[in-house]
Amino acid sequence: MKYKKIIITCLTICLLSISFTGCTKKDTNSADGRERVEVFLSKAEAIGTFKNLEAKFEEENPNIDIVISSPAQAITVLKTRLVKNDVPDILTIAGEMNYGDFVDAGILEDLSNQKQIIDRVQPAYINVLKSLEFEPNNTLCGIPYACNAGGVVYNKDIFEKLNLKIPTTWDEFLNTAEKIKQSGITPFCFTLKDAWTSMPAWNAITANTESDDFFNKRKNNQVTFKEEYKPVAEKISKLIDYGHNDNFGIGYNDGNVAFAQGNIAMMIQGNWVIPEILKINPESNLGMFVLPANNDPTKNNVVSGIDLLFSVPKDSKHKESAMKFLEFMTRSDSVAQYSKEQFAIPAIKDMYQEDKTVQDLKPYFKNGMVKDFPDHHYPSSMQVADLAQAYLFDKDINKLLNALDDRWNRTVQ
Repeated sequence: MKYKKIIITCLTICLLSISFTGCTKKDTNSADGRERVEVFLSKAEAIGTFKNLEAKFEEENPNIDIVISSPAQAITVLKTRLVKNDVPDILTIAGEMNYGDFVDAGILEDLSNQKQIIDRVQPAYINVLKSLEFEPNNTLCGIPYACNAGGVVYNKDIFEKLNLKIPTTWDEFLNTAEKIKQSGITPFCFTLKDAWTSMPAWNAITANTESDDFFNKRKNNQVTFKEEYKPVAEKISKLIDYGHNDNFGIGYNDGNVAFAQGNIAMMIQGNWVIPEILKINPESNLGMFVLPANNDPTKNNVVSGIDLLFSVPKDSKHKESAMKFLEFMTRSDSVAQYSKEQFAIPAIKDMYQEDKTVQDLKPYFKNGMVKDFPDHHYPSSMQVADLAQAYLFDKDINKLLNALDDRWNRTVQ
């Protein structure tokens, strides 16, 4: 597979370079003699929370100095640093294709023997992480920590006014949209001026309709997008009929403002949009439910991806202290603090985002009814968001399906 070979070759060269020359960081200890452990944080918006947790950890471990690095364009910087043999001690990255590349290149430490930590993680997210590897193996090189979720954000006041219940099947979902439309209220707020906003609906439908082993089969040319994705395209196009008058003229920020005004019933987005809406209108009475892509409710899962995971490079010089930090971060009190401050979904067993706006998702997490975001498995060069946006505009389904296969073949094969 062309894409895999290019990525793995580059990263393997990087790893070999590190192995032969060693880590070139000059300062392995702080000026005060404490052991210096660098945490490379790819999620810049979480740096305040990490700083707070850093202070608490250092109070409990006075001989360790946690240093947090959070540069712009973090993954690009990280790959450059690896090439230069400048290896952080702990990586925090998202659960997407870069993680799979690092695993397949042999850069990350196998953490499967860290049972005390691994046993805290919900098995569903372990499975999500394993699905990102090109060549599945018996190792585990990441600790899922914080997640996000996609679905339908809805105005509870409108639902109550129209005496609507949360739909649990696809037909009920469309009927709900139709009832809202007939009442004179706009069912959905679409913000397709920004191509990426086509993906929450795309991901929710795709994850619950494509076969579980689709990506493994696609990598081995045993199936095509054209064979599997037609139902996805057909379903997502139906939802556009229940949008507003300018689905392609409004972007994400303006859509949040429009939704916060309380005149639109639903928005297909991720949980990350809820704090943004509440900033605009703190009185918004919001909830969120799983987009029911199937008529069998047992086949409808919450779409949830790993927003942040922990990994330790093989060439970290401070693995023992790195594991102490991971042990600290996965403690219940630390997870609760991170989840509250970052409005995140915990990947840890028996811990949930307790905000009232996402309580309708809780049963899915408790029962392990979780599917990963499909776009975590697409190479970024496929630009699926652009394809989805164009399809929703021109409704040319064959053009979309052919383009998906063509771009995959040119990128991955």
